[in-house]
Amino acid sequence: MSVREAAIAALQSRLGTALAGRNPAPLVLRGETVPQRLPPGGLVVIRDGETVEETAILSPLAWAVEHRAVVEVTAGGATPAVRTALLDALLVDIAAAITADRTLGGAVEWAQPGAPDFEDVDFEGAAAARAAAVPVTLFFTVAGSPLA
Repeated sequence: MSVREAAIAALQSRLGTALAGRNPAPLVLRGETVPQRLPPGGLVVIRDGETVEETAILSPLAWAVEHRAVVEVTAGGATPAVRTALLDALLVDIAAAITADRTLGGAVEWAQPGAPDFEDVDFEGAAAARAAAVPVTLFFTVAGSPLA
């Protein structure tokens, strides 16, 4: 398994574990399409994202990699106030989960959540939802090749 894949899997595991204690707990997925029905606790989807920067470190050859994953958070509710409150609570919990263990159990050297981008989402035949996309920058070093 590549270091990049291990880092993204560790992010998913960390968020899944941290958010499992919420009542009701959100559904935490990776790389999935948004289901037609939104779970009562909300939906968290981790997207693999992209590598932002690769810097060579010589002797011995290694690469300092900055990879940006995206955590998409969607919250439903009967009113805009309910949707906004649930989304805000999920974002606070996600930030707390990442900052409590910035190495994601040793999978990365540093994990940094960024500022969310917000949008309102309409579901066919259902109430509107509020969503946010949170960039999470993962910093790690790999030997030999950035693909390792």
